[in-house]
Amino acid sequence: MPKIKTNKTVAKRVKITGSGKVMHRRATRAHKLTLKSAARKRAFTLEHDTAKGDTKNVKKMLGI
Repeated sequence: MPKIKTNKTVAKRVKITGSGKVMHRRATRAHKLTLKSAARKRAFTLEHDTAKGDTKNVKKMLGI
């Protein structure tokens, strides 16, 4: 049985915590930042849990 290749696109975008949670960064931080409040921009810098429905697929893509 061949090894499962890691999907490198997903690997660059998510991080697995020690407890197995999948963390990702949110969108909307790339441009038009003058229109957004400071609190809104700070919220987008944090990492957040991935939705339950996506977690299974992400782990499969990472070969976990």
